[in-house]
Parts: sequence; structure tokens; C-alpha cells
Amino acid sequence: MRLVSSALAVGLLALTLSACEGGGDPVNQALREASAENHAATVQEGVVSAPAHAGDSHAATAGGQAFAASEAGMHADMAAASGATLDQAYIAKMIAHHEGALAMAEVALAESRDPEIRRMAEAVRATQTREIAEMRAWRPTAEPTP
Repeated sequence: MRLVSSALAVGLLALTLSACEGGGDPVNQALREASAENHAATVQEGVVSAPAHAGDSHAATAGGQAFAASEAGMHADMAAASGATLDQAYIAKMIAHHEGALAMAEVALAESRDPEIRRMAEAVRATQTREIAEMRAWRPTAEPTP
């Protein structure tokens, strides 16, 4: 157990140090790297690649294909979203994420005939639209002066 903790600590330290080498906030750098890796793994030439989970091939099913474009767009938009601060990056990425949820809800509303799915998709559309407006209205609080 102690060996695993030590290995984890060394890995985190290496990640932190490598992020600092390029300058800037190591958390932002780690987020950028993870986002780029996720983007590269999920979007290839505008098509969602096979899922990373063993045995999971939802993209090959009719249901998976129905959402492929909205998923690819969301992942690309999230990877591209950024901000000067962690707070601004969070808002930009969450707006892209919520817009992806809206796109998926629109697919469900266009394709599903199940009343419960349609009810949930309508609720997602209403909630996510309100939350996107709230995030777009957010303005950073003034930084404390030293």
C-alpha cells in the first residue's frame, strides 16, 4: 500500500513539474493535456471513434450512430474551450458540455416516440438552456488586491 502511495505521489509530482516547465498554472496545463488526449481519442476526422471501454461498441449501433455527430461536436467544442483562469475555462467547457446535452436532447426529440424519453429530453432542453444562460451571464469576481 505504501509503495502504491509513493508511486502515485511521484507520478503526481512529475505531472506537476512537467506542467510547470511550460509556465502557467499546472492545473490548467493538466486540464489542457487531458482534454487534448480525450479529444484525440474520441474525435477522428469528425467521426467518433470506438469507445475505450472493452466490449463497448455503442457507436456501431443505430442508437450510437444517432448521437455520433452531437458527441463529436461536444468533445471538439469542449477541447477547444478555454479561459485565462480556471474559472473562465470551467465556464467555457461547461457551456460546450451543456450545448452537447442540448444537441443530444434534440436528437431524442426528433427520433424517439417514447413519451418518457421525450419528457426527459424536454426537461434537459429547458434546464440546460437556463443553465447556459446563467453561465454566459457569469462575470469573474474582482481579484483581491495584494
